[in-house]
Amino acid sequence: MAIQEWWILFLGCCIFFISADSTLLQNKVTDNPADQLVAALNDNRTAHKSSTLYSSPGLACLALQYIKAYQGDCGAVGGPNAKKPADTEFAETFAPNCGVKVETLTPITGRLLGCETKYVKPDEAFSEILMKNNKSLEILYSKIHTEVGAAVSSSDGGSPYFWCVLFSNGTSNSSFVFEGGAPKISRPGCFSGANDQCNGANALYQIPLLSVVVGILVLVLYNLGV
Repeated sequence: MAIQEWWILFLGCCIFFISADSTLLQNKVTDNPADQLVAALNDNRTAHKSSTLYSSPGLACLALQYIKAYQGDCGAVGGPNAKKPADTEFAETFAPNCGVKVETLTPITGRLLGCETKYVKPDEAFSEILMKNNKSLEILYSKIHTEVGAAVSSSDGGSPYFWCVLFSNGTSNSSFVFEGGAPKISRPGCFSGANDQCNGANALYQIPLLSVVVGILVLVLYNLGV
């Protein structure tokens, strides 16, 4: 094959993989299970004549840090051995890890947390995992909430799977504000409201674009005898 034909093939493959890479990225953001969890929660609230809550990315990032504090211990969620992070962790650990300004933290008015050994869809996680009893319903329909943040994460990319929702009575433009306007992204897991690349249990596998391009280039040069 002529050199010109090889370069046409190479450029065509690059365009294809760039397009595929962009499609995967769009699907990850669109299919963010944490955003879907917030949507299910707000739909349920409005169906019961309660107000829709603002989806706060700062609060949601804290929810992801809240999950990470359990270090994959599903047995510490609910039941006789239930534990929860100390309130001081929000200012001392969670906010710095997210890049949230400590002075913009506002009171947490409610928490919902669940853990399962298998991944389920967000609407199922809401109705079957988080809505466990009357206490959960009281938290959900409380009138003091104004903001909500949700997160979902696996443990080291596998089972168990944690779902967390945090509520607050802050205001959208002055509470849980990020340093520099953007969160510090930590993996694994994803959180609502951030429009980031979700890396939760249902995230699509994404091949690094650079690796693909380099691989094609090596193949082209090999066939050219370089």
